[in-house]
Amino acid sequence: MVRGRKTSFNIRLTSQERQTLLAWQRATTVSAGLARRARIILLLAHGVPITDIAMTVGMSRRHVYKWIHRFVQEGLEGLHTQRRYDRRRASLPPDLREQPSHGAR
Repeated sequence: MVRGRKTSFNIRLTSQERQTLLAWQRATTVSAGLARRARIILLLAHGVPITDIAMTVGMSRRHVYKWIHRFVQEGLEGLHTQRRYDRRRASLPPDLREQPSHGAR
């Protein structure tokens, strides 16, 4: 029996979403992060409280909420990692960004 406070999130997975998430969780060819995020959504769909989900998957509650929000907004595609913005390259002037680095001479 699930203990603790009920979460305000109620999600219903389609059978296709559930099958995909289960496959990601079991697969050995997907990243561990994607498998963990799949587990988060599956646990949430079973009514497990956020705190228990965070302890189970080894993440902070804040990060669990982050992935839940992404799933709610973007579906399964939202669970894939997104490229990070590279601040170092963006801070260079455009003419220097295109030049390859040659290292020390």
